[in-house]
Amino acid sequence: MINLNDLVFFVAAVEHGGFAPASRRLGLPKSTLSKRVAELEDALQARLIHRSSRSFTLTDVGRDFYDHARASIIEAEAAQNAVRQRVAEPSGTVRITASVPVAQEQLAPHLPRLAQRFPRLRVQLDVTDRFVDVVQEGYDIAVRSHFAALPDSDLVQRQVRRESIVLVASPGYLDAASVPTVPDALEHHAGLLSGPGVNRWTLVREGAEADVAQVAPLARLIANESQVLRAAAIAGLGIACLPESLCRQDLADGRLRRVLPEWHAGRVTTTLVMPHRRGQLPGVRATVDFLVECLGAA
Repeated sequence: MINLNDLVFFVAAVEHGGFAPASRRLGLPKSTLSKRVAELEDALQARLIHRSSRSFTLTDVGRDFYDHARASIIEAEAAQNAVRQRVAEPSGTVRITASVPVAQEQLAPHLPRLAQRFPRLRVQLDVTDRFVDVVQEGYDIAVRSHFAALPDSDLVQRQVRRESIVLVASPGYLDAASVPTVPDALEHHAGLLSGPGVNRWTLVREGAEADVAQVAPLARLIANESQVLRAAAIAGLGIACLPESLCRQDLADGRLRRVLPEWHAGRVTTTLVMPHRRGQLPGVRATVDFLVECLGAA
């Protein structure tokens, strides 16, 4: 078995063009480097370097060995850096941007625990519904909730969770208006819609053969904010399409009931987006791991 330290001496001698310049760079005697490389050659039973008083050149075997030796050193340094970064306590400022619904429904319950877990970390959350250029505006992480796949870019994307959009209504409403058993029946029910142009719901039933249905409920209330629709559904105004996580507790407590439980109105995905270089910082990486842990569990 060769001495792996000798790889460092061999690579240094090659990269600096000889034992003399390599010894000055490493702060070791030239004789020590020459001896260690000679021992490496003996262990390999192969000549790696042609030496003379005027020349220092690699043999064919030496060139091949150098490529592998240099790669090994790079990997060893990368492993060492990975450990150092992992054990380093996260600190500094992490800038996060998110839309209003994402901030209220997904981040608000968890960010205080992030600050408690990492006392030296300073979290700066910018809540906005406008499009944010993550790189140009200097953000570390963007938390994005989306129905379609995000476009390809140079940004790193890490999907956190994917959940169904479910149909819900209050027990009082369903008792008074009857429980729909097929999608077409929704045409006669009051709908709580997410926008003036959203007058139809596209429903999907997955199975051996997927079914798709489009229905147009009777518009009872229109709001482009999920919490408003949730409150209206609890109040008995009609049927709403909401992310499952938003109404899970209401379903468990009986304030809401699923409508057409075999069907859903699409799926919404939460993704963390970040510039690659920022994602390597200990504070950013710790924040990403924390959000994946919390949001993914939810």
